[in-house]
Amino acid sequence: MSKIYNCAQEALRDIIHDGISIMVGGFGLCGIPENLIAEIDRLNTQKINLIAMDAGGDGFGLETWFEDHQVSHFITSYVGTNKLASAQMVAGTLEVELRPQGTLAEAIRCGGAGIPAFYTRTGYQTIVAEGKPIKSFDGREYIEETSLTADIALVKAYKADEEGNLIYRKTARNSNPDIATAGKITIVEVEEIVPNGTLDPDFIHTPGIYVDRIVKGKFTKPIEHLCFKARK
Repeated sequence: MSKIYNCAQEALRDIIHDGISIMVGGFGLCGIPENLIAEIDRLNTQKINLIAMDAGGDGFGLETWFEDHQVSHFITSYVGTNKLASAQMVAGTLEVELRPQGTLAEAIRCGGAGIPAFYTRTGYQTIVAEGKPIKSFDGREYIEETSLTADIALVKAYKADEEGNLIYRKTARNSNPDIATAGKITIVEVEEIVPNGTLDPDFIHTPGIYVDRIVKGKFTKPIEHLCFKARK
């Protein structure tokens, strides 16, 4: 059966529902699966349990889900410049679980690897450790953190072959490779789909065994913060 779908709507049609848990790759506006995000916004899916490194911003990407109050529970490391998510968190209409970014990344990696929990020093003796088991190793205390998985993982990659082997491009790689492994169903949108055998195996970042569905997207690629370097 082909993994290639004609569009985001087709790739999501039979699996999306209210109350679903969704893990989304990218950071800010870099490396986000913008077509899949936009389709879930269009469907007005409600009570989403969202796992992502941040909340998006500038009226684009994940921020649209918060505009429409689609997210009920949010696990993240950075609410950031998303004023809507911040306001909903303060008002108590959005449940937010903040995890240190390295801890969140490791929780996702462990989820994809089938590891249910791990130990870390990060956050020990802070509110991060409240209610969590503590264990001593070699005379030092560590927090037990649980791993994370989701019903679906939405990922952005640069290239895919027909089997779903993926290559990411530069910083757009960010959290996408780990998230690609941690969804029960992983949907990837790419800039280019190439025939099997085209990609050099030594440069594949995510093996196709993790990928269930592939969509070729049309991308806006907005710049979140435009910066200029002064000429000397």
